[in-house]
Amino acid sequence: MKLKLSNIIACICEGAAEQTIIEMLLENNLLIFTKEKLLDEKIIRVRKAENFEKIYLRKGFDEKITILRIIDSRREKFKLSKAYEYKVDVINVITAPEIEMLIILNEGKYDAFKKGNTKPSIFCKETLGFSDVKSSQFLKKYFRDTSYLIKAISEYHRKAKIHKEEYTLYDLLKKN
Repeated sequence: MKLKLSNIIACICEGAAEQTIIEMLLENNLLIFTKEKLLDEKIIRVRKAENFEKIYLRKGFDEKITILRIIDSRREKFKLSKAYEYKVDVINVITAPEIEMLIILNEGKYDAFKKGNTKPSIFCKETLGFSDVKSSQFLKKYFRDTSYLIKAISEYHRKAKIHKEEYTLYDLLKKN
């Protein structure tokens, strides 16, 4: 299922970890879009639809906008008012259960994680000894070789239970 993006993309990241991952992929030209296509040429952290409308959509755009939401929850709603619904496509990119799964997969500990009954962030801290896995500094250092990041994203896409009509970070990657 190929993503159809407009010429203007609003990329909204749930947290700092998601933002760091997307920024690393952007900087290394690994995504199907460039920084120049991003609204204000940056990642957005506004999560409420109402606030997004006030800050960004009231500027008035001549063409359709794609909102890419990088989130870990399938339940998080993003309901735009009727005035903007037809001007915007909202695409959710799910990182469930958490972005830390990329580290677990990269460490080859997916099976050990699945046997346990803990959250990925706790597994990373208690089992892998990484206490600051959500920090931008840790992620930049850990995935400084982005080939490991690409491999982890691909492995996550392969192993995760992806719902129909749902996208993952893998769908945002350029395919060679």
